[in-house]
Amino acid sequence: MSENKKPGLYLMLISIHGLIRGKDPELGRDADTGGQVLYLLELAKALGAHPDVARVDLLTRRVIDSKVSDDYAVEQEKLARNVHLVRIDCGPRRYLRKEVLWPHLEGFIDGTLKHIRQIGRTPDIIHGHYADAGLVSARLAGLFGVPMIFTGHSLGREKQKQLLKKGQRKERIDKQYNMSQRIEAEEISLGTAEVIIASTSQEVETQYATYDNYHPKRMHVVPPGVNISRFRPPKKSERKPAINRELARFLEKPDKPMILALSRADERKNIAALVKAYAESDTLKDKANLVIIAGNRDVINKMDKGSRTVLSNLLLQIDEYDLYGKVAFPKHHESDDVPALYRLAAMTKGVFVNPALTEPFGLTLIEAAASGLPVVATNDGGPNEIIRHCRNGFLVDPHSPKDIAAGLEKVIASKKTQWNKWSRSGYQGAHNHYSWSGHAECYLSIVKNIVAKRQQSYLDQTPTSRLVTADRIGFTSLDNALFGNKKSLAEFMDYIRETPENIAMGIATGRTLESALALIRRYKTPLPNIFITSVGTEIHYKRKDGKLIEDKHWRKQLDYRWEPAELKKLLKTLPGIKVQKKSMQTEFKISYLRNPETGPRVAEIKQLFRQHDLHAKVIIADEKHLDILPIRASKGLAIRYLSLRWGIPLDRILVVGDSGNDEEMLLGDTLAVVVGNHSPELDKLRDKPRIYFAKSKYANSLIEGIEYYNFIKRIRIPNDYS
Repeated sequence: MSENKKPGLYLMLISIHGLIRGKDPELGRDADTGGQVLYLLELAKALGAHPDVARVDLLTRRVIDSKVSDDYAVEQEKLARNVHLVRIDCGPRRYLRKEVLWPHLEGFIDGTLKHIRQIGRTPDIIHGHYADAGLVSARLAGLFGVPMIFTGHSLGREKQKQLLKKGQRKERIDKQYNMSQRIEAEEISLGTAEVIIASTSQEVETQYATYDNYHPKRMHVVPPGVNISRFRPPKKSERKPAINRELARFLEKPDKPMILALSRADERKNIAALVKAYAESDTLKDKANLVIIAGNRDVINKMDKGSRTVLSNLLLQIDEYDLYGKVAFPKHHESDDVPALYRLAAMTKGVFVNPALTEPFGLTLIEAAASGLPVVATNDGGPNEIIRHCRNGFLVDPHSPKDIAAGLEKVIASKKTQWNKWSRSGYQGAHNHYSWSGHAECYLSIVKNIVAKRQQSYLDQTPTSRLVTADRIGFTSLDNALFGNKKSLAEFMDYIRETPENIAMGIATGRTLESALALIRRYKTPLPNIFITSVGTEIHYKRKDGKLIEDKHWRKQLDYRWEPAELKKLLKTLPGIKVQKKSMQTEFKISYLRNPETGPRVAEIKQLFRQHDLHAKVIIADEKHLDILPIRASKGLAIRYLSLRWGIPLDRILVVGDSGNDEEMLLGDTLAVVVGNHSPELDKLRDKPRIYFAKSKYANSLIEGIEYYNFIKRIRIPNDYS
C-alpha cells in the first residue's frame, strides 16, 4: 500500500534556510548549516521509524548554484523507507543566507501547495523550525486547517540581546539581520502554534518568555535525541584515528591533553574568547593543546562575510599571541571524523569546550559526553540541563575569557580518578537521558493529542459552480482596477464577452459583499463566479442559477482563535478609535475609524492582543481605517485556499491589484498584474518575475495583463529567478 494512503500520521517538517542533505551533511559549512540540520535529519528518521507514522516529509529550499554541491538541486531525496527530503523552489536559484530570504517566502508556500497536490494527501501536522519556517508553517496550517507546531531553535530577541551586550547598535543589528522582521515572524509563529517544542526549561523561561505571545500552557520541553551509536569512549590500546595526523602537523607536542572546540565559524560561537582564554592562561598553554574545528574551508576570502571575519580574526589572534605549535585549526574534516575527534580528545584525557554566546540546546555536548569526554560549556540555555543530567563538567560565563580559562583548568589539571569519574558519568547521562526513540515517542504523544482535535477536510467540491469545469481563474480588485473608468470598463466587458467555459472570473476586495454587489449593479456588469470580500474573510460562489452561496468551510477555517467579543472589549481601552457603522461590520471583520494623531499604531495593538492571548490581524489603511480580522484571513490566503479546494495550480490563477492591500495576493506563484494607476507602495515589487506592471490604466490594465500572460489560450509563464 502506498504510504500516501496507508493508515498512520503524515508529518510535515519545514526548515527553509541552510543546506540540507541526507548523506554527509556539511555541518559548519556556514552560519546557516549547523546543529539544526542534524537535529532535523535525525528527527525525521526517528519519527518515520515509529509504527504510528505513515509518511514524514522534511521540506527545505532547493538550491541550484555552482558554488555548492549538485545534491542541493535534487528535488527529492529519500532519507528512509517513508521519509522524504523535499526541496522547494523559492526565489532566486542561487544559495542565499537566511537574512535575505524573507521576500521570497510566499514562493515557498506556493511550492508546498504544489507538492501537496502531487502526493494527494494533506499533512496531519506542520512543524516549523526557526522563524522563517514558522511564518510559512503558520500560513500553511491555516490553508490546510491542520495544527501547527513551532520550534524556534535560536530566537531573535536573545540574539539581539547578546549583540547589544557586545556594543552593537540596535539599528545596525536590524539592518544586518532583519531582526524586526524575524522577531515579528516569531511572534506570529508563537501565536499560531498549538504547541511550541523547546529543548530545555531554561530556554522556555528565559528566552520564549520575553515574547508577547508567550503562553506557558502551550510550551512543551522535549530534549532532542542523539544518534549515540556513532559516539563511544576510546577502547584500551585503541590506535589513534587518521585525523590525528592532520592535527599533528600543527602541534609541537601532539600527545598533550586536547582542548577540543567544534562549531561553525560563526561570531555567536565565541571562538575569539576561547582563544583569548587559552592564550592568557599559562597553565593551559603548558599542559594542553587547543584544537579548533570550525567547519571546512578552502580560501577564506571566498567565504561568506561572517565566516571570513571569524576565521581571519582567529589567524590574527594566533599570530598576536604567538600560539604556533600549540593550536591546531585544520582546513577540512569529514562527517566520520567528528566521533574520532571526540575519542582522540578522550585518549589524551582532554576536554570538550562550547563557549557559545547563546546555545538553545548543545548537541555537541551530548556527543562529547557519549564519547566519555568531560565538558566545559556556556551557562546560556541548554548546557545547564545537559550538565545537570550528565554531571561531567562545568558551566562558564561566555563573556569572560578568565572564567572560560578557569573552567578548562579545572579539567586539564584534575587528577586521573576525577577525570575518569566525569567520563563515566557523562557516558551514562547521555545514554539515559538523550535517545531519538524516546524523543519520537514523547513527540508523537503530543501530536496525537492535538491532531485528535483537527477539523474535517474541506477539499470537497460544489457541483453547481462553474468552477467544476474551470482550469484557470482570473481575480481583480474593484475600485481602481475593474471600476473607476467607464470607457475602459466597457472595452474590457467587450473583450471578455465570450469567455470560454474553462475560465472562471472572480473579484478580491476589501469591500463587504453587499457593498461589492451595489457597485456591480451601479456599473451594470455581470456577476463574477467567485467573490472574495471583506478583506478575504468571506468567499461566495455564483451558482448556475445566479444565486450566491457561501463557502462554509472557509468560514470554519477563519473561526480559529477568533474571539471578537474579547477583542472589542480590549479595544475599548484604547484612545483615538471609534467603531464604524453597523453596515461595515461582519462576523469576521471589526472596523473602526482611527484618529491619525491620537490613535494607536499597529505594533501597539498587536502587543496588547498578544499579552492577553488574543489572536487577530491588524490592518490600518489610509491612516484612518482600522480593521481587525482573524489571523487566517487575507485575500492572498483566500486565493491559495481556492487553489487547493478546486485543484487549480497557482500558475493558472491571474490576479490584478492596485494598492498595498493587494501585495500578499500579488506575491508568490500566481500570475500577477499591477494596474497602471496603482498606488506607489507597489513599486517595490517591480523586480518580481511574475508581477507585470501594466502601462494602461483601470480595466484596460486587465486586458493588457491577460494578453501578456496569454491567459485565455496557452498560458505563458515568465521565467523565474535565474
